[in-house]
Amino acid sequence: MRPRLGIVLGSGFRGAAEQLRAKTLVPYRRLPGFPRPGVAGHEGTLLVGHLGKLPVCVLSGRSHYYEGHELAVVTFPVRVLAAFGVRDVLLTNAAGGIRRSFRVGDFMCLTDHINLMGDNPLRGPASSGLERFVDLSQVYDPDLVGLLRRAAPRAGIRLHTGVYVAVAGPSYETPAEIRALAGWGADAVGMSTVPEAIVARQCGMRVAALSCITNSAAGTSNDLLSHADVLEVGERAQQKAAALIAQFAALYANEA
Repeated sequence: MRPRLGIVLGSGFRGAAEQLRAKTLVPYRRLPGFPRPGVAGHEGTLLVGHLGKLPVCVLSGRSHYYEGHELAVVTFPVRVLAAFGVRDVLLTNAAGGIRRSFRVGDFMCLTDHINLMGDNPLRGPASSGLERFVDLSQVYDPDLVGLLRRAAPRAGIRLHTGVYVAVAGPSYETPAEIRALAGWGADAVGMSTVPEAIVARQCGMRVAALSCITNSAAGTSNDLLSHADVLEVGERAQQKAAALIAQFAALYANEA
C-alpha cells in the first residue's frame, strides 16, 4: 500500500488516528533518524492504513525546534513521507488566536504563513536533486484548501482561513509581540508546521494546514497562558478535529 496523502497530527488532532484502520504502526523510536517527541500531546507513532476508504500515512505527533532539535531533524519525517511516495500532506497544529473574532476551539485553515523562527530547514548543504531556492509564493495549495473548506460544513464546523506565524518558543509571546504580529497580518501564532511546509514544498508535495485555536494570544484576553490549558482545549476539540479530517479524506478520495 502506497498512500498518496500524508497527515501530521499535532496537539488537538490525535483523535483522528483513532479512526484509522491501521495496517502498520511503528513508534518513532524504532525509526532511524526520527526524533522522539518530548512534549505532552504528541504520541510519536507512524501509522499506515485507511481513513474511510482512503489509504493514508499518518505521523501522530511531532518534535519541535524549541526542544533543541535542528530544523533538519524536525522535518526529517516529512522527507521520509516524500521518499515513501506521499505527494500531498495535511499538517495540523494547536495555535493561539490573534484575530479578535477567533474563539477558543475554532479551526483555521492556513492560506499563508510568516516564518519568525529565526531559522530555515533548507539552511545548510543542498539536498541532492532538490531545489535549494524554493518558491513559496503559494505554499498552501488552493485545491486542498478548497477541500478543507468543503469538508468543514459536512463536519458541522465553522472554518476560518488566515495567516499563521511560526515562532521559536517555547515561551509564549508578550502582548507587545502579539500587537506587532497582528500589524504584520498574522491571524494565529504557533511553534511548528512552517518548517514542515517548506520542506514539503521542496520535495514537490502539495500542502494543506489546519490550526485548532486552543488559546487567545497574549493581550487579546485577560487569561494567563498555560500549556495545560492548551492541552485541555485540544482534548475537547478532538472529536470535531477528527470529523473534519475524516470529511477531508473522503473528499480527497473522491477527487483522486
